[in-house]
Amino acid sequence: MATETLRAFACSFSIIFLLKLNAFFCQQFSISFQQPSDCGVDSYFDISSLSCVKCGSNQVSSKSGLACKCKTGFRVLVSNGASITCQQCPDANQGVTQDGYGCIRCPGSIGENGKCQCPKGSVLVERDVSGNPLNESRCEACNVTEPAFSAPDTAGNRCVRCDDSFINSSQSCVCGTLNVQAGGMCFPSGNGLPTSVLPNVIFSQLGNSVPSAWFSNFMYSSAAACLLFSNRTGCQSLGNMCVMNMHSFSTINNDACGLYNTVYRATAALGSSQDVSYWRANLPWLYYGDQLGLASRILQNEPLPVGFSFKGAQKNTNIELRAAVYSVRGEFLRWESVGGGNLQLCPDTLIRQQSAFTFGTAYKQSCVLSVSELLNKYPEPVFYDVFLVIQKPQEDKRLLAVPLLNINQQFNGQFTNEGSNMNNWLLTRRLMLVDTLSGRQNSLTSSPGVIRVATNIKIRFQLVPNTQKGQVYPPLMTVTYSDIPVTDPTTQTVTVSFFIEYTMDQEEARVKTDIALGVLGGMAVVHSLLKTASWKRRIASPLIDLQTIMKFLVFYAGDLANVFFIITVGTGLYWLIFFKTVEAQLFVSVLLPLPAQEERFVVYVGCAFALKTVQFLHKLFVQLSVDIFFIDWERPRGKASKHVEGSGEAKSQASPVSIWRTYFVANEWNEIQTIRKINPTFQVIAVLFFLEVVGFSNLALRDPSSNLRRSAEAYTPPYSLILRYGVASAMWLCIGLIQIIFFTVFHERFIEDKIRQFVDLCSISNVSVLLLSHRCFGYYIHGRSVHGHADTNMDEMNTNLKREAENLCGQRGLLPNSDTQTFQISITNRLRAQYDRIIEPISRTFFPKRRGPSRLVDASANPCELSTKAYHTMNRFLGSVIDHAHREMDYIVKDKLLFERLIGMEFIEPLDKSIFYNDDSHSFSDVLFYGNEAVLLIFDTLFFCVVDLGSQNFILAAVLTYLQQLVFRLIRNGMGRRNLASKTLVDKRFLI
Repeated sequence: MATETLRAFACSFSIIFLLKLNAFFCQQFSISFQQPSDCGVDSYFDISSLSCVKCGSNQVSSKSGLACKCKTGFRVLVSNGASITCQQCPDANQGVTQDGYGCIRCPGSIGENGKCQCPKGSVLVERDVSGNPLNESRCEACNVTEPAFSAPDTAGNRCVRCDDSFINSSQSCVCGTLNVQAGGMCFPSGNGLPTSVLPNVIFSQLGNSVPSAWFSNFMYSSAAACLLFSNRTGCQSLGNMCVMNMHSFSTINNDACGLYNTVYRATAALGSSQDVSYWRANLPWLYYGDQLGLASRILQNEPLPVGFSFKGAQKNTNIELRAAVYSVRGEFLRWESVGGGNLQLCPDTLIRQQSAFTFGTAYKQSCVLSVSELLNKYPEPVFYDVFLVIQKPQEDKRLLAVPLLNINQQFNGQFTNEGSNMNNWLLTRRLMLVDTLSGRQNSLTSSPGVIRVATNIKIRFQLVPNTQKGQVYPPLMTVTYSDIPVTDPTTQTVTVSFFIEYTMDQEEARVKTDIALGVLGGMAVVHSLLKTASWKRRIASPLIDLQTIMKFLVFYAGDLANVFFIITVGTGLYWLIFFKTVEAQLFVSVLLPLPAQEERFVVYVGCAFALKTVQFLHKLFVQLSVDIFFIDWERPRGKASKHVEGSGEAKSQASPVSIWRTYFVANEWNEIQTIRKINPTFQVIAVLFFLEVVGFSNLALRDPSSNLRRSAEAYTPPYSLILRYGVASAMWLCIGLIQIIFFTVFHERFIEDKIRQFVDLCSISNVSVLLLSHRCFGYYIHGRSVHGHADTNMDEMNTNLKREAENLCGQRGLLPNSDTQTFQISITNRLRAQYDRIIEPISRTFFPKRRGPSRLVDASANPCELSTKAYHTMNRFLGSVIDHAHREMDYIVKDKLLFERLIGMEFIEPLDKSIFYNDDSHSFSDVLFYGNEAVLLIFDTLFFCVVDLGSQNFILAAVLTYLQQLVFRLIRNGMGRRNLASKTLVDKRFLI
């Protein structure tokens, strides 16, 4: 019984423990979010528990909100470091001591903070020399006369020597009525400065000006201290205010920059600093003069004394910038090496930020920052004077001032630096990144109504024209500020960017491109005229009509597309070779065009693609409308008896010839319509493999590196459109040409040559092919069997082939003792007219809209019977023409002249006899994709490159190019099959 009770107890305990354990593991360790601003006046924020804790009795929250302090009139009784106990002073005339731990009788009034107050010019004394507390505090007046010249310090705890300006102006610590007191200093009146100042900050983007508390407090005193006492800190402070006002100046002389210029002119006798005429002694260097036209002389008058090199023992790609950093109060803080984020507001890794200062690397950094983050991080602006470090071998370092182009600067109310005309620019010095101080209107502790942020900083290096030593002109720093009204800092954002760009004079390259375009364009006109003349001769039309003009424009579109293609590919390869290769850039001699300068190049690429598309579609249309006919040479080998109904007699007639050979040849022709000398699928995959997997796409980045692999931590510069086009087009053309060479040299010789196989098939099948690409011009494939018959059994076929292999029979050529089976033909008008009369029934059958007048058409005739009759008539007619059976439509066979082959035009017009030109190159493939590989390859290249330039994505370009090839192949197959069936009477069901 006891055992059962113990077992039941253990089971119950286990269940309860498991439930408790499950609850323990399921609870969520979460706390409510609180911050010091949520705690209110009577509570403080406990940094240990991260929550608000109520203060003790007679206590309120401190200013920071992280501790409690005693209320006004209460002293600290006990303090253990973690908490305090407060006690009220027993006497109403007593105040709390300055340290807060005691109560003391006051000699005068008690302030709002519950502590004793002394009159102006006196300090409060609460302890004797030994540190013992006094029963009653004393107010000791500071001796303002000579030789003490003392006054209370800023805290009011001790007497210190008063400012020199008071002593110099009034021989006391009191600024007399004839003097002017400002900014804690005393200045004599009539000092050459305006009696009143304009403490406004101009926010031109917002269209208003804001009175600044900082300017009100310190602008006049800074200017007076600088002018009268050569106070360097005051001079720097005044210069900073001018920078905060965007270096803008006009006829007004009492604003920040007006006061600076007044001091600048008044201190001309002091001379200049560092032998720089624009840098007045004791003053900060803010301007490169105020005359228009100085910018070009400063920026392009003399190159830097050092050269840059990408490769070799003298490699020099390091850009070293240093900045003198000043506080808003004019204090010099330090020298800083520019880099690592001091001029770059966007956060990033140190490696990426330092990449900006590698010569030749186009650097671009952009990000979106929170306004609240800027307010917290930049409570006061910091100012930078930027210099370029010039290090010559065996010489000391020299600093070259980097001029600044402030886009927001105004001169007499006009923005002079917005345009591209350098002669209108006014160059300056000193910049800031974030100004959250000048927009504070009521007091220096109030929140700013407007902040100003340097949203775009760009440093530009320009290469000296025709340099062979890698020399550049002095760099130019351009800064653009944005005025941001502060409404809701937690939700407001601002986009900032930092650029390093490199440029060179592109005028020479543009002129050379224009010359090449003009010369090649003129040659294209001549070539197009020749092709138009050839086309006119081939259609036997002497008139120049609208159709002729349209043909010329189409031909010219194709030739001009080739011109643009040659120029763009040549341009892309030029920059790719001369900017990226090791030898060419041993000393920097060329730099990439800027993105804005690439727009002209992109237009050329677009023109090449549009014109090549016109040529491609014209080629496609011509191929889909070519006239074709299969001449069957097979003749009946005997007669067959046929029973005649009603007479009971059997009538003999020629045995029918099988149509399957013609169907077979037609089917093979249908299959070779879209074969190419390259494999389109392999082409797309190979190009994508080399660009994306191998890493050739990295050659298109805007930096001098020719490495195909990039570290994931390294900075990746933006792409150059010219380099991207050069790499993509070169890769596409190279792989295409390699495929063509492989196909021509190896595949066609040792594996399969479908064009020659088709010619052999025609001979074996005893079928010839007539192709008319123009009205009076086309191609002829002589397929007449040397054995007389092809409709035979396997044994006889093998015997015939064996005899042919052993040269026991005649040759396959059209002429005796000739192997030439393919010809270009130029036929007479008479032959073409007869061809059209015979083919008319076929045209009416397949193209009802082309039917002639009803009186010419036998309505009772069966279309199939008419077509069959027309087929047999055409077959007999063309066969008899080939056999020279028609004297009036005879032909001759000859070779084309070399010049005729070069320009693609026949000099002799076939008036009485047609002309068959020997054609061992099988040029009948011109009506197939096979013979237009150059057009297709260039069209595919341009399509791929245009898509990539628009999307900056090689994968998307490859996919769309493949789909484009597939679509046009389907169109060519489908409509070509339809045309073949309509022109040859071969049913589409047999074209598989």
